[in-house]
Amino acid sequence: MQDNFEMREVYCQSLIDEAKTNQDIVVVEADLMNCIKTGPFKKAYPDRFFNVGIAEANMVGISAGLATCGKIPFCSSFGTFATRRCYDQVFISVAYSRQNVKIVGTDPGICAEINGGTHMPLEDMGIMRGIPHMLCVEPTDSAMLKALMPQIIAYKGATYIRLQRKKAETVFSENESFDLFKAKTVSKGKDATIIASGIMVSKAVEASQKLKELGYDVGVLNTFTWKPIDEQAIVEAAKSTGAIVVAENHNIRNGLYSSVAEVIVGKCPVPMESVAVMDEFGEVGKMPYLSQKFHLTVDDIVEKTLKAIKRK
Repeated sequence: MQDNFEMREVYCQSLIDEAKTNQDIVVVEADLMNCIKTGPFKKAYPDRFFNVGIAEANMVGISAGLATCGKIPFCSSFGTFATRRCYDQVFISVAYSRQNVKIVGTDPGICAEINGGTHMPLEDMGIMRGIPHMLCVEPTDSAMLKALMPQIIAYKGATYIRLQRKKAETVFSENESFDLFKAKTVSKGKDATIIASGIMVSKAVEASQKLKELGYDVGVLNTFTWKPIDEQAIVEAAKSTGAIVVAENHNIRNGLYSSVAEVIVGKCPVPMESVAVMDEFGEVGKMPYLSQKFHLTVDDIVEKTLKAIKRK
């Protein structure tokens, strides 16, 4: 079941709600207000909204300048433009300078759909997690995003938010609680654990149900914060189930699989398998086609989980 509200609507409304009591929150856009749907924030707080035009590097530089004055800038663009296009500004003006800027990259991975390969960020989290001290978060659904926004605002430091713009598959209820720095256990298992993020969480849940029908008890761990990753939760999953599968809407290189593997190899080696884009560029297509093309389906997760369990 999909959320009633698009993720971008929840994002904007959360900013409006928090801005009522926090005068430092500002929004900086690169002429994508209609795509990100931040128009309501502009209407509510016109003196705290800045459209810099189609100039993403300038957007980041202006945001860094606002942060030096004590503001909390939220700047956004498509994930490709919010990371690749303005990487040096993010690295130097924001992260190296220790500025409290929140960068939002939308349409993650295959969610870019018909915008095609040039607009399909399959490497954005890898790029951003390579920056020292950068907080990297991918909210799973609207309930999580709404709960995390106050924590993201309260966190003082460079942050990258990987945001699905449109409606997400519902995984969590409105009354769920989340800790920005702790992975969320969706279900526990005995035979293996599927570690997933973003659009892959609902698929992981469905895969675990299919595996149950086959006689396997498989848990799902949602590591929505990729950096700093919750090492304790990953080690506990490895110790308790002895097999790990990582499912991500991202390139396998330097993504969630890499993040989890860094923990597993160093602290609790167990068989690992990956469901990810295998070092390929994106292409034009709708989500069902792209999921098949890049092997990001529920059946792919089931297959890799069975392989991991066999390797035990």
